[in-house]
Amino acid sequence: MLKLPPLSLYIHIPWCVQKCPYCDFNSHTLKGEVPHQEYVQHLLNDLDADLVHVGSREVQTIFIGGGTPSLLSAESMADLLYGVKERIAVSPNAEITMEANPGTVEAERFAGFQRAGVNRISIGVQSFGDDKLIRLGRIHDAGEAKNAARLAKELGLRSFNLDLMHGLPDQSLSQALSDLQQAIALSPPHLSWYQLTIEPNTQFGSRPPKLPDDDMLWDIFSEGDKLLTAAGYQQYETSAYCKPGFQCEHNLNYWRFGDYLGIGCGAHGKISFEDGRIMRTVKTKHPKGFMEGRYLHQQNFVDNDDRPFEFFMNRFRLLEAFPRQDFSDYTGLSEEAIRHQIDEALALGYISETETHWQITPHGKLFLNSLLELFL
Repeated sequence: MLKLPPLSLYIHIPWCVQKCPYCDFNSHTLKGEVPHQEYVQHLLNDLDADLVHVGSREVQTIFIGGGTPSLLSAESMADLLYGVKERIAVSPNAEITMEANPGTVEAERFAGFQRAGVNRISIGVQSFGDDKLIRLGRIHDAGEAKNAARLAKELGLRSFNLDLMHGLPDQSLSQALSDLQQAIALSPPHLSWYQLTIEPNTQFGSRPPKLPDDDMLWDIFSEGDKLLTAAGYQQYETSAYCKPGFQCEHNLNYWRFGDYLGIGCGAHGKISFEDGRIMRTVKTKHPKGFMEGRYLHQQNFVDNDDRPFEFFMNRFRLLEAFPRQDFSDYTGLSEEAIRHQIDEALALGYISETETHWQITPHGKLFLNSLLELFL
């Protein structure tokens, strides 16, 4: 038997104006106009097919990602969210996040997205250096990014996030800290600050740029962390900082091994069942196939042997202490199944343990991959 965790909904909008050279997400360069209403209808059809798995469960958070969701019209966003709420119970206090490109055209539609029901916007800034933005293939400049952030703040949204990257091509310590200082000056309640990595099957993967060395990356992280802490931001996840009380609730549910429906091109889902099954789904990646009505690409059930790694891969991204009981409740396994690995992690100083909780240590945070390998 499993205890059912909170349920979220992820919605994928696959189109971008152009593909960034570092991006390995399921995004597709837009050719012509976005098929607004047609795609929304397919998203709702996809959701209809998934509802059989969740019964009367209530959605606690919604995240609309991409791609560039802000390419969707505000009217289509309203139709989408209205259609979702017609089909499944959504908490009256649900956090509803939309990713947005800070380009001027998208930013001007923020108010329309708010009227549609979006109450949190995540703005893909990446850098405030125009030269760095060009290297990253971004279509906005620093001025547009700041304008988008100011508009999000003026709207009085529940929250907004700025996405920033560090470890950029030829980036110096002062440039990386300048990005953070400019972001902090805009007072976002939440900051995602993550290191650029070179992924296969990307432009950077085939023609890697020169990135800062490990010593420089450590200096950037350690000095940036001090800067964020001094400004009142708390690190609560490997790559996320926020003002107190402004964690991203949707991402928290991912990292706490929660459940989520995933609809749209290439979207992933995870659904638990009281009888002990844990199902993962992957939807058709390419818009053409998806919009021909072939929504489900893959569906499988998570073996018991794989559950410890999947659980801790998520849980140890968060810096918070968490109940030991969650492991048994959400995996269906006894603590004895992983007692040896836990003891080894304790001996190595990767985690701490109390009678009721586990927590990753500062040392474990530095050796996260080594910690997770214990559960493979």
